[in-house]
Parts: sequence; C-alpha cells; structure tokens
Amino acid sequence: MDARTRILSRVKQALKDRPKAELPGPLHPVPLPDPLELFLRRLEENGGEGRLMRREEVRSFLEALAQGFSGAAWGRTLPLDLRPPLPELPPEEAPLGVSYALFAVAETGSVALSSEEGRKVHLLPPTHLVFVEADRVFGTLLEGLLSLEALPTALGLHSGPSKSADIGQVMVKGVHGPGRLLVAVLT
Repeated sequence: MDARTRILSRVKQALKDRPKAELPGPLHPVPLPDPLELFLRRLEENGGEGRLMRREEVRSFLEALAQGFSGAAWGRTLPLDLRPPLPELPPEEAPLGVSYALFAVAETGSVALSSEEGRKVHLLPPTHLVFVEADRVFGTLLEGLLSLEALPTALGLHSGPSKSADIGQVMVKGVHGPGRLLVAVLT
C-alpha cells in the first residue's frame, strides 16, 4: 500500500462516525408561487427599482430615460433594440450603464450578470439599468444556475445599489458601484 492510499484510508476511518453536515435549504418553498412578484418586492427592499415592461414599451421608456443622461455604456451582450438613444461612452465616463442579465433570483432580488458583458459597465456608471427576460426570473439561485448551458468566467449578483456603512456606521450609496439600480423585466 502506497503512502497516498494509507493516508486516505486513515482519513476515511477517522471520519466514518461523524455526522454529515447538511446544506442549508432555500429561503422559500420551491417552486415559488409567483417568483416575478417576489423578485420585484425583494429588489425594492434592497433599494433597487424594478418594473415590468412589454418589449413594445422599451423604445419609449429608453427615450424618456435618456433625457437625463449625456451618454451611456452598454454591455457586449445587450441586444441592439435595448440600447438607449444616447452616444456611447466608455464606462468610466458614462453616467448610465445598460446591461442584459442572464437571469434574476426572486428570493434575493438579484440579477445575475456575466463577466462576458464587461464588468466595468456593471460597476462604474453611477446609474445601472439592467434588462432581464420575465421567463428568466427564477425562484432560487440554484434554479438560475441550472438553467445555464455553460457558466461564464465570472458571475456578478447585483441585489440593489452599492451601499456601505464602513466609516462611522453611516450608510452611503454608490461607494463601490452604482448608486442607483433599475431593472426592467421584459414580458
């Protein structure tokens, strides 16, 4: 018997009577009765702004939103019809970032964003608009991850505007990312 086998055998023997640790279950019963309603509620509780929108409404919504911005940066996976009628700016100069989420998680009010989009768009502009398809709103993170054919290199979970109370226990928004998160759920 070689050293590796001997060591693994002793570890297995030492652990045989130990109870197995259970993984925590979901926060809500699965499947959730209405993940879309819960997602919008949780997002708002987190300080984000969410709304349902038909695809036909997107253009007028973007035109109204564009009135307050000088330009925008958008993710590489954002469909052309979801781009605002604004000049494209680099993320470090853009007042608005626009992304397309892989999915959303109802139990935490989070949107999942792929690093393939370009993480600067997610983090640098002070306002971040995220589009997500209504059929991509899942009850739990596990359901969302299982829906993906392949995982991106990195996955960002955004659950509201950036917040920190590190200094003096005073809550400040926009410290480590956008101070405003808007999510448009496309029906």
